[in-house]
Formats: sequence, C-alpha cells, structure tokens
Amino acid sequence: MNNRWTDQVVGERMTVDKEFTQDVMNSEFTNQEWDLIMSAVEFEIENPDSPADARIVANTEKVATIVPELDDINAQMQAMGGAPGGGSSDRGSSGGGIVDSVKSALGMGGGGGDDEPDQERIDAASELAGRYGEELQDHLESKGRWEEICAVAARSQSGDGS
Repeated sequence: MNNRWTDQVVGERMTVDKEFTQDVMNSEFTNQEWDLIMSAVEFEIENPDSPADARIVANTEKVATIVPELDDINAQMQAMGGAPGGGSSDRGSSGGGIVDSVKSALGMGGGGGDDEPDQERIDAASELAGRYGEELQDHLESKGRWEEICAVAARSQSGDGS
C-alpha cells in the first residue's frame, strides 16, 4: 500500500494532531492510548482520481490487534491512581478495576461479555480515527493542497511511481 501521499502531509498532520487534542481528551482514550491506536491505523484516499468525490478513510483493520495493549495501558494508569482523561476511568469502575483489566490484557477474562467491551473499544477507536481523517481532509482542503495530494495518491495507486 501506498504511503507517498502521507509522506507529503507530515506537517499538516502535526497541525491536525494539535487541533485534535481536545477530541481525544473528550473521548474514552488517553493520549497514550490514542498514540497506540494511531500506530495501528492507515489512512487511504478513496477515489483520488476525482478530488470532489475523494475521501480520506481510516483503515482500522489492525486496531483489534492492539486492544490488549490498550487494556494494559489502562491497567497501568489505574494502578498509578486512576486513568486521567475522558471516560477511561469509567471502564474500570464496573466492578473489577485493575484485576479485570489485567485479566483482559492477558486474555484471561471470564464471563460471556468480555468480547463486547473490546468490540466497543474497537468501534470507538475506529470512529475517532475516522473523525481524524475527516479533520485532516478538511485541513488539506483549507490549505489548497487537496487536489495535489489526490493526484499523488492517484499516481501511486495506478503504479506510476512519480
């Protein structure tokens, strides 16, 4: 998969990262968890041949693979006196706290509902990453770079390396 267009928007991503901080703070994820989520997300441009129809989409297929690490971060934060940030502390308050987080991180969760919270976290991470992609596209459009970036993505998808 093509990263050429993403290489050309590093500066814009830094700006969007700063602007997106409040969204992360308002989410259930801590900054550390968000950084981990972003390491598992790949952004793609759908329909780059037509900038008017093109959209940045977040490919979040790999997010499920980092859920145990998210649970580990959450357990560490709670062990240090509670998870700062948005709703992160809500997850541990349903009864088990650190023990449930550690069990979940180790894949030893009991009870029938253990997959559901993971799926909820995956969905929440995917939704937040999707909003980040929208913010990045809005930023590129406002800077007049969207058509240029779409052209780079289109060339890369067609196999033309230039």
